[in-house]
Amino acid sequence: MQAAPSSPCVADLPEQGVCVPVTPLVPVRLGPDEPTLWCKAEYMHPSGSTKDRIAAHILCKAWREGRLRPGGWVAEASSGSTSIAMAMVCARLGLRFAAFMPEGVSQERAWMIRGHGGQVNLTPRGEGIVGALRACRDWARTHEAFEPRQFENPENAQAHRLGTMREALRQVPGGRFDAYVSGVGTGGTLVGMRLGLMDAGVRARPFAARPVAGSGGACGDCFAAVEQCSFSARIPGVLDGMSHLYRPEDFESLQVIEVSDEEALRTTRRLIQAGHPVGPSSGLNVAAALQAARSLPAGSLVLTVLCDRMERYFSTELFTRWAPVAG
Repeated sequence: MQAAPSSPCVADLPEQGVCVPVTPLVPVRLGPDEPTLWCKAEYMHPSGSTKDRIAAHILCKAWREGRLRPGGWVAEASSGSTSIAMAMVCARLGLRFAAFMPEGVSQERAWMIRGHGGQVNLTPRGEGIVGALRACRDWARTHEAFEPRQFENPENAQAHRLGTMREALRQVPGGRFDAYVSGVGTGGTLVGMRLGLMDAGVRARPFAARPVAGSGGACGDCFAAVEQCSFSARIPGVLDGMSHLYRPEDFESLQVIEVSDEEALRTTRRLIQAGHPVGPSSGLNVAAALQAARSLPAGSLVLTVLCDRMERYFSTELFTRWAPVAG
């Protein structure tokens, strides 16, 4: 069994008031004939998403190492949750934050970044997140800004190794899972969960959730041209080929589960009606986890993540095309 690394860095900076709380692990059962899943309620973080973990971990580590000083700039390319989390942590540390996002992201996300004091820089819609990454790196060079680089920074996965999975193993009855499920954007969640299980000597089956385009018709107010690398235009943050952290060959018995974007959105609405105010990537994770659970022996414990809160999607089709969900 591998030795676990030291604990997350946020506790080392109490004077800045940076805090990433332990989130609940909740059993979720969406219907009497559905399996029970174990879901990490990451939407309960202060800025409303699991990205609080990586923002606090990466920025506090850079602060300790002297790579950040009060008043310095941080720049990141992100279509939403990571930029919101970075803006919040920068505000607590007395740093300035610049977000680079493609035109067309939901306006709520830009408002939240500005609310935390961040600067929002919109890049051409047609260039997608790749264009935002290019603009961010050009700007960072001229402003001597620190770049977290979430798609390639191994500390992204470390935040989930030391936080998400370590917490979940303490919280689940019996201290183990039989399987774990996550979509892949930066790859940090799935990689960190794998590493955390290895630290604990727990073997669990990995499943990667992938959204695929359904037959929902045109999606003029969704994410079609914004995230050019998305598997589906309708599920933000789950990207194809962007991660430098996630390597499928590192996962023993990895299975990819494809979920139609229609099913992901429908599952998101079911979660909201069940009292979990989440966004589309959470619906994707849960829909895939339900498929995984059905493929495993009865009573298997399946872990997944409820990634972020629904408020940042009010102007998207998740709500503008809402239809009552039965069951």
